[in-house]
Amino acid sequence: MSSIPEIKSIYTDGACTGNPGPGGWGVVVYFSDGSSHEIGGASSQTTNNKMEMQAAIAALEFLKASEQTEPITLYTDSEYLINCVTKWVKGWKKKGWRKADGKPVQNQDLLETLDELNSQQVKWEHVRGHAGNVGNERCDMIARSFANGRTPSLKQEVFSNFQLSLPKEKEINVSKVSDFDTNSTVNKKTSEISTLATDINNMEQSYTVPVTAATEELPREIRMVQLRNLIETLKIADEIAKKGYLITSSELADLMDVHASAVTSRGDEWRWRNWIVSRVRREGNQILWELERGDRLEAENGEE
Repeated sequence: MSSIPEIKSIYTDGACTGNPGPGGWGVVVYFSDGSSHEIGGASSQTTNNKMEMQAAIAALEFLKASEQTEPITLYTDSEYLINCVTKWVKGWKKKGWRKADGKPVQNQDLLETLDELNSQQVKWEHVRGHAGNVGNERCDMIARSFANGRTPSLKQEVFSNFQLSLPKEKEINVSKVSDFDTNSTVNKKTSEISTLATDINNMEQSYTVPVTAATEELPREIRMVQLRNLIETLKIADEIAKKGYLITSSELADLMDVHASAVTSRGDEWRWRNWIVSRVRREGNQILWELERGDRLEAENGEE
């Protein structure tokens, strides 16, 4: 049996629509041979910080199962997560998981797990979010997809030639690549291993979508929460259009739940759902946009 390639770096990210609201997390593991492995999951009601932590937990569990002894760098765009793990957790433990003001530390269960999994082997590195970093952008896409009820296609390039030595109490996904022989004994065992972070789900009762279940439908309660969030978003867009407010590219991207580059690359005028989005002017380094209800404009033009 072949051994796992050396892990060079790991990227993690979390996302949440509403905060609190439906959330998702993503992990991308990069190996020395150029291959990669991706993991992700969703939670019906959570916060952004929890999703950041769960992504990191999944990454550290994967590292632990790989039995690698070489140092790795874990990249995250959450300075809060890095500070929690590398600075604040020591003091919180000494104070019985109380902050300086005496109030209990939030997300103690997740922080305890992170502290248990963390080691000198891991170098925590901050990376600026939405700045073109390939690993960070990929993690962000995975996390946002899960948060919005979509199941992204996760890369599984590396597992046709080896299996992880899995601890009995953990369940790690080492799913086959698409052309791997599913009739082999090794591959049958591999395909039966469920997604990483089963224990994470127990902490928060989160809904983690297995890599092998890309076509499965999300539970109705998750879909209903997402639908309510969508309605709230559409109400906000309608209010912006009604009042004639101008919004920046980043604000518009947040409203549409896309990357800012997806806004600026569409041109000066385009359609989004019920609205016509028009570029108005530039102020400093910001582009300002205006929203108008497209159905109303069409009705007015029809009456003429």
